[in-house]
Amino acid sequence: MRRWIRQARDCQGLACEPQGAGEQAAMAVQPAPQISLEGSRKSALGQARSRLALIVATVALVYAAIGGRLVQLAGSEAPERVRSASVDLVLSAARPDIVDRNGELLATDVPSIAIVADPAVMVDPAEAVDSLGRVLPEIDRETLLSRFTSDSRFAWVAREVTPPMRDAVHHLGIPGIAFRDESRRFYPGGPTAAHILGAVNVDHVGISGIERMLNDTGIRELQTFGLVGGGEAEALAPVRLSIDLRVQHAVRDELQQAMQRYSAAAAVGIVMDVTTGEIVAMVSVPDFDPNNRAEAIDNTRFNRASDGAFELGSVMKVFTIAAALDAGAVDVDDSFDARNPIQIGSARIGDFHGRNRFLTVPEVFIYSSNIGTIRIAQQLGTPGLRAYFERFHLTTRLDFDINEVATPVQPREWTALDAAVASFGHAMTTTPLQVAAAGAAVINGGTYYPPTLYPRSAEEARAVGEQVLSPEVSALMRSMFRLNVERGSGRRAAAEGFDVGGKTGTAEKIVNGAYDENVRINSFLAGFPMSDPRYVVMVTIDEPQPEEGQRYATAGLNAAPTVGAIIRRIGPMLQIGGGIAGMGDGAVRITY
Repeated sequence: MRRWIRQARDCQGLACEPQGAGEQAAMAVQPAPQISLEGSRKSALGQARSRLALIVATVALVYAAIGGRLVQLAGSEAPERVRSASVDLVLSAARPDIVDRNGELLATDVPSIAIVADPAVMVDPAEAVDSLGRVLPEIDRETLLSRFTSDSRFAWVAREVTPPMRDAVHHLGIPGIAFRDESRRFYPGGPTAAHILGAVNVDHVGISGIERMLNDTGIRELQTFGLVGGGEAEALAPVRLSIDLRVQHAVRDELQQAMQRYSAAAAVGIVMDVTTGEIVAMVSVPDFDPNNRAEAIDNTRFNRASDGAFELGSVMKVFTIAAALDAGAVDVDDSFDARNPIQIGSARIGDFHGRNRFLTVPEVFIYSSNIGTIRIAQQLGTPGLRAYFERFHLTTRLDFDINEVATPVQPREWTALDAAVASFGHAMTTTPLQVAAAGAAVINGGTYYPPTLYPRSAEEARAVGEQVLSPEVSALMRSMFRLNVERGSGRRAAAEGFDVGGKTGTAEKIVNGAYDENVRINSFLAGFPMSDPRYVVMVTIDEPQPEEGQRYATAGLNAAPTVGAIIRRIGPMLQIGGGIAGMGDGAVRITY
């Protein structure tokens, strides 16, 4: 039909020949379905084009709306809770590895997973809490429900979850639940170096030890501004410490054995390089596993090495005698009357095992005479004794590489009685770490090096060293140290082949306002090898009990043998050995 119409239109005004009969017949039998199908196709194509245009327009409008909203959000302030949460997530980003002096790993970051929620899109908060409680039984349901029913757009659900726990929560299909990658701090050695390393909290922020000090080195600022993230831990250079993990382990093991052997309440062990002030090992037990935060915040497990100030008894005689010799107040050959107790005011002071005779300076040292030490201190004078104790850095808070450092307590006025009892370690407190550092100065030639937990070169040590004794007096003190292990109260500290010297200290503790002779804190300050001192070892045992078969629990019976056991183990690690052929340059060999 349409073909006829077109043909009719084409012939208007023209001389067209009439159609033949055959052609007309052919047109007459043109199939009707063919004509109908062609029209349907064109109609369908038009409809499809219209629908496609509508879809494209709709999608464009949706994307335009989303884009506009994103622009609006970018220019607006985030809710306080959301901003706080984002900061927390950033703070849980990377911290540098911590390694020992030999590169052994002490602390590192490992990937962790946090479960978070957007309460605003939750359909049923109560049901969500019930579902989560079935796969996370440790959560506090009431607290979580309170978070989910608040107007906040962010809520913590759980931190440091395992992949199986994450998968279990994911399969719950709770609207508004999401997962965040973060970091968890891991300490491969567990408690081995706990008090040195410290710990971090759940937000990956250091709360004690070296970890806490790292907060102040710019790491938190880098994390806050997103300059380091959870996947960029390798971009932070490892923090290398001065400790030797092998020595640290050996010291800790020996202290734990000593606590068990002597039924003690606690123990401390310190190994320091006397030529640089580097801490090679520092242990305080009971300690904690920094992987377990509940233990890390237990106040009974504090760092007694640097954060415990005690009356340490006769190890303080080392500094009294060294001070008097250095000041020229006494000579090594002088003798002092130790036959009878000394009366000072209302106090009557005697010796534990008195010799009841005149004693030379070395004899006062090896027999640990309170009477002889007081008489030496009196020759020096109260102001002189106080000044030397200050010079040895025993009376003020130590500037150290971790924050856990106690402030020593000393007499206010330093009366004659104060000076007398302070000369042998009472009436003032100080820390085992301070005694170790001062002891290193006494035997190394007279130079005080501030203790450090970081590697220190010989050149760096010279830059911070302070001469507190003459080399000649230091040589005399080395001889007395050695003599005390050969003949005196430190005999049980002997370690064959390591040339050990040292001084015992047995101090009664104050119980209910008075000194109790049955409650003690015992120490042994040692050096080795005395022929050429390299290391000082300080061991303190708190409230030891008499070993089976022993009547007493003095330092010579527990702290001294513990030092000997430590030196026998760590000497080979530190490549130290060799007998007692000499006492070093300028030494005076004292024999009795």
